[in-house]
Amino acid sequence: MTNVFFPEEQISTDDLYFVCYMIERVARHLKQPNKYVVNKMGHDELVKKLSLSDVLHSENPIAVENDWIEEYNLKSGNYDVSDVSSELCPKIPTATQMGKVYKRLILNTMQIGEDYADAIIRVYNNPICGIIDNYNSSAYYEPSPYIAHSYYAGTF
Repeated sequence: MTNVFFPEEQISTDDLYFVCYMIERVARHLKQPNKYVVNKMGHDELVKKLSLSDVLHSENPIAVENDWIEEYNLKSGNYDVSDVSSELCPKIPTATQMGKVYKRLILNTMQIGEDYADAIIRVYNNPICGIIDNYNSSAYYEPSPYIAHSYYAGTF
């Protein structure tokens, strides 16, 4: 995928990871599902953030998070991924860990002709994300190929 601001540069998988990580941070901060953030941003804005992630990753993540909330007029909700049983999930995965989970799922399910922004929208809008983001289940720490297989199967 070509960077829209610097056409001689390609968007890397690290750029994809950064955007997935920031989606997770923003969604957690607002207590919204990840797809809320993705859908409010839309394809063209995701392409811009992917293209700028090489620069944005060196910024303070809290500042980037706040900028996204303001820029896309994102509102708070009541979807709290941290509301889990301590017996089933003694330690909630971090936003960085979940950014990696989603990056790998996107890469493992990329379709021919699909760019990263399209893939982000497709994956985050799939019902399987409700299972992955339920930390009372084991879905989020399953091996990447198993998560991708489950994505195609529609369930774990």
